[in-house]
Amino acid sequence: MTQAGTAGAQRSTRAAAAPAPDTLTPADRYEELFTAVQTNHVFGDSKTFVDCAPRAEPADILAAYRAQSGQAGFDLAAFVRRHFDVIEQPRSDYVSVPGQPIAAHIDDLWQVLTRHPASHPPRSSLLQLPRAYLVPGGRFREIYYWDSYFSMLGLIAAHQAPLIRDQVENFAYLIDTYGHVPNGNRSYYLSRSQPPVFALMVELAGQRGVLDEAGCLPQLRKEHAFWMAGADGLAAGQASRRVVRLPGGALLNRYWDERDTPREESWIEDVTTAQSCGRDPAEVYRDIRAACESGWDFSTRWLRSPPIRTEQRSREHVRAGTAPSLASICTTDILPVDLNALIYKLETKIAALSKQSGDTATAADFTERAQARKAAMTALFWDDAHGAYFDYDWRFGQRRDCLTAACVTPLFVGAAEPAHAQALAATVANRMLAPGGLSTTECGSDQQWDRPNGWAALQWMAVRGFADHGCHDLSRTISHRWLATVAALYEREGKLVEKYALRRVEHDDTRGGHGGEYPLQDGFGWTNGVTAALLAEHPQHTACSCTAHSTAPLHR
Repeated sequence: MTQAGTAGAQRSTRAAAAPAPDTLTPADRYEELFTAVQTNHVFGDSKTFVDCAPRAEPADILAAYRAQSGQAGFDLAAFVRRHFDVIEQPRSDYVSVPGQPIAAHIDDLWQVLTRHPASHPPRSSLLQLPRAYLVPGGRFREIYYWDSYFSMLGLIAAHQAPLIRDQVENFAYLIDTYGHVPNGNRSYYLSRSQPPVFALMVELAGQRGVLDEAGCLPQLRKEHAFWMAGADGLAAGQASRRVVRLPGGALLNRYWDERDTPREESWIEDVTTAQSCGRDPAEVYRDIRAACESGWDFSTRWLRSPPIRTEQRSREHVRAGTAPSLASICTTDILPVDLNALIYKLETKIAALSKQSGDTATAADFTERAQARKAAMTALFWDDAHGAYFDYDWRFGQRRDCLTAACVTPLFVGAAEPAHAQALAATVANRMLAPGGLSTTECGSDQQWDRPNGWAALQWMAVRGFADHGCHDLSRTISHRWLATVAALYEREGKLVEKYALRRVEHDDTRGGHGGEYPLQDGFGWTNGVTAALLAEHPQHTACSCTAHSTAPLHR
């Protein structure tokens, strides 16, 4: 048997040996108990309850609630504490070492952020995985799909080959078991995925000799089928789940979610949003969930309201109570640049591996699909006048006008024309560069995926995309500014965080990002991965010699 065949057989054996997947979510299981807990704010964070581990069979807990909740003096919070193990976020379980260089600090964190299947609590929302895996950190105590690819970059720098292989095996297992990679390994995430980066994971592991890429071809094809479900027979101008057929016949993709109910991990937030507008709540919930599938939760990128162009104006709108709200979210109306670029990458990877395996018919089919997608992306997303890629509103038949860092993804996956790469470099340098790196969007708001925040994943795709197209000065500038941003905060507070405010890098000015539904999280998986990879590429940068000057705790 070939190495690829052996790997596939091993995955099949593990899948057969694993317990039958349990797809019931906490809301499914606990019904009115779930609603009562979230409505009454038993926990400050809506995610806390859905991550709790029951101490008995869920059906018995629900029956006990129904029997007791109508009694005088019933204490809901005490009932929950009695029947569930509450997994609180610890104050700290890792303390940075004063004087420790940032690269060594990141190396130490891999063990802190690694989880093992044996530690999975029974009957909880956590989905079983066969191998060790990485979590981002903080309140995020499970894997997240696209985060994991960028964390893997740091494992490469740290020569953690076994853990790299484990990551790919886990994602292959999820595809085999559930038909797709869920947003994270929680039952309440099963109705959606995240940006499809499994092809990038496989390629990264293959390039480092960790596995034979062809062994993952069945999972790559299965993931592609998930994103294209409903495409067959779809009429022009119509959409089905994640697929839209345009008037000219081209097929492109959008983000989606199989459920149209409030997110269980943000239940009260979503109910409040839906109550604040006159729209059909199911439509609002679907668009909110679809934005979560994008990984950009949340951003003016997904809002129908006019974007706010500057950070100063965003502050004024927030103070006045007129900032764009999630009530106008329209994610499912938008064909995103980055999603379609990543599916282009998936199609080209399937074509290449099929050719390598001798399946010329499949190779030709997926080559044709990729070429058709690239042509549609160029026609709809590329704007000659502005020299950039923009998302496309298929409902209104027009490009969106807010420039976002998603515009670099076609370069990152090799879907851009050379002339477009040069024009985009000029546009990004003029409109998207901030003192601390690449801006997330050109629009300022109180949402975390907007200016002034910067995110590690977007820096990496820009750095690699521009370098691959010969725009080395811009690539180097983004790298250096980002490293300076991360290093300045590490030097002062002894930690890496989820996102950063990309302001001028000074000892007393650099800080973590803000906005969104939850406090800034420490850890942090993809920041560690991208920073480690960039430090390895730029050994002369001053960040390489920066050290922690405090003993600030890092949340696990």
